[in-house]
Amino acid sequence: MRYGVNSAAARDLCLCHGCGLLSRAQPHGDSACPRCGAALHLRRPAALQRCWALLLAAMICYLPANLLPIMETTALTGVQRDTIMSGVVYLWNNDSWPLALVVFTASVLVPLLKILALLLLLCSVQWRWTWAPQQRTRLYRLIEVIGPWSMLDIFVVALMVALVQWQSLASIKAGPAAIAFGAVVVLTMLAAMSFDPRMIWDPLEDNDEQ
Repeated sequence: MRYGVNSAAARDLCLCHGCGLLSRAQPHGDSACPRCGAALHLRRPAALQRCWALLLAAMICYLPANLLPIMETTALTGVQRDTIMSGVVYLWNNDSWPLALVVFTASVLVPLLKILALLLLLCSVQWRWTWAPQQRTRLYRLIEVIGPWSMLDIFVVALMVALVQWQSLASIKAGPAAIAFGAVVVLTMLAAMSFDPRMIWDPLEDNDEQ
């Protein structure tokens, strides 16, 4: 399928990130929005490099987020340290399989799929693929929608800490994995925000110009 060169960038037009005004950018040199004075860019500056850096940091934090304890419980019987997967197994073995599936999906599967999806998008832009641009654009929109749901596990830990402390049954505190897990969620969200989906279509325009 061929796509004609009808993009705004091909006509030196871009939307202002400050006020949304469609303006004509200078092909060479800096341009400013005539309404609010914000800098104009046909593409987000260093979007690819920034997104790569944030995604690699998220991939590094993903391992300790799943291997280290996310919750430490202190009771009369001793101290118990639970990882995300041990909590999923505990819920599953105690006939709470719906909650186990929700925690596994939101805390393990969704962050992993977000990382893989962003990795696919970055590789496709880095290597200038022309394959399925519409589907890749929809994939990017899906990543933005499901981003906040990855924080469900942190919300569960915070709720359990508040309830247990209020009832004085035991002492619960978040483990080191909670920090790593929160970092994964924040870094993947920032990576998605840094990615410029318009770069998906640039190789198609280059092919049409040849």
